Amino acid sequence: MKSVMIAVRVSLLFMIVCGLIYPLATTGVAQVLFSKQANGSLIESEGVVIGSELLAQSFESPKLFHPRASAAKYDPTASSGSNTVVASSDYAAAMAEKIAAWKLENPKLTDIPADIVTVSGSGFDPDLSPEGAKAQVPRISKETGITANVLNDLIDHMSKKRQLGIFGEPRVNVTELNMELLKQVKL
Repeated sequence: MKSVMIAVRVSLLFMIVCGLIYPLATTGVAQVLFSKQANGSLIESEGVVIGSELLAQSFESPKLFHPRASAAKYDPTASSGSNTVVASSDYAAAMAEKIAAWKLENPKLTDIPADIVTVSGSGFDPDLSPEGAKAQVPRISKETGITANVLNDLIDHMSKKRQLGIFGEPRVNVTELNMELLKQVKL
């Protein structure tokens, strides 16, 4: 009976420490040191939350930059990759369909960066390569009347470099890029 009481006390202690004290402490530290990230890295426009820096959103307008394709159709409650085998005929057919759709929407596009037509692992990658964004410039320029030079400069300005100079790839957040585009020109 004595060993049962010790086990119950130790269990209660660990439940309090691990289930209450530790989560409250880490949440408090995160709120103090990394408030924006702890609250979802939200993007606001005129006081209204319009999205998160961490999740891609669908942009249908030909006047805006389009993000990577999403296996989850941009639904944050259904996070998933496609799980399609790259060597399968289904994958090849899907890629051919996406490439054809991009060529139809962007007729001046000769080289299609891979990230434009491939799905990210989570299905919510908010970033495109600068090349992926620049591939859309002719379409956006035609639709908005904004010169290609202005759009390319905007992409260069909004692009993020490799972290610490070695980790990751250069990238541009499509939601932030579109927000900046909308600030500069009323569409």
